[in-house]
Amino acid sequence: MDYTIQNNFLKVVISSKGAEIQSVKSQLTDFEYIWQADPQVWGRHAPVLFPIVGHLKNDEYTYQGKTYHMTQHGFARDNEFTVERHTAESITLLLKDTEQTRAVYPFKFELRVNYNLLNNLLEENFSVVNKSDREMIFGIGGHPGFNVPVNDSCRKEDFYFTTLPSVARVKIPLKGPFLDWDNRYLASTNSLITLSDHLFKNDALIFQLRGHDNKVSLRTDLSDYHVNVWTRDAPFVGIWSQYPKTANFVCVEPWWGVADKTDTDGKLETKFGMNHLEEGQSFDAGFSMAFHE
Repeated sequence: MDYTIQNNFLKVVISSKGAEIQSVKSQLTDFEYIWQADPQVWGRHAPVLFPIVGHLKNDEYTYQGKTYHMTQHGFARDNEFTVERHTAESITLLLKDTEQTRAVYPFKFELRVNYNLLNNLLEENFSVVNKSDREMIFGIGGHPGFNVPVNDSCRKEDFYFTTLPSVARVKIPLKGPFLDWDNRYLASTNSLITLSDHLFKNDALIFQLRGHDNKVSLRTDLSDYHVNVWTRDAPFVGIWSQYPKTANFVCVEPWWGVADKTDTDGKLETKFGMNHLEEGQSFDAGFSMAFHE
């Protein structure tokens, strides 16, 4: 079921399936900021990634000696959430563990996803509560896809990314869908990154953020259009679009977790980039998106 939150600036539609944003439209111009999920290219809008981010090697992991199977980005994006609270400008959706989730992920949990509007800013907040009687290990992240308004006078290559603070960041290359950790290097993210289809020939651009607040902006000099994503305390951010199939969208993805390394031992207990949460404790994170046209 779809639910709407809105103010004088934005109208946002969120589905209870996956707690996924379906649409973010300007109240002034009716411009659609969110990719509309063409199944021939990429059939999602802005999935919530939980309890893993990215790929596991062979789509499996071991925990306490038992093997579990899980596909890319985990199961939250395909599960039905319940609405816990809904006001004009805010909504909170809840996912709890079930017999089906425990078959692939042996923990009891509560996952809340909250969306909150403040003028032209949309906050996406995550809260994870460990309901198990042991430490819980998980990854979580956002995956919003933004429309790139290409037209007769504006090409995709006229758009670019900027980052703040304006510093170099560690870039982690991929080998297939896995982190090529040993070949990470310091990248020039203190300069512009020009958008193009070819930019994603090796999959996502992944940067290590070291947990402090960062801003990634998608913009062009040919119009006032720009989207700002504040990653807050996310340790990683991915920038991605589909390739070799292409379309006029790009994702900016704050992550608290990341894909397996190429040399992973497959154990959840030692998986790189995961969050460890003690019994009864909660984990809170999130990011913000500001929309301008």
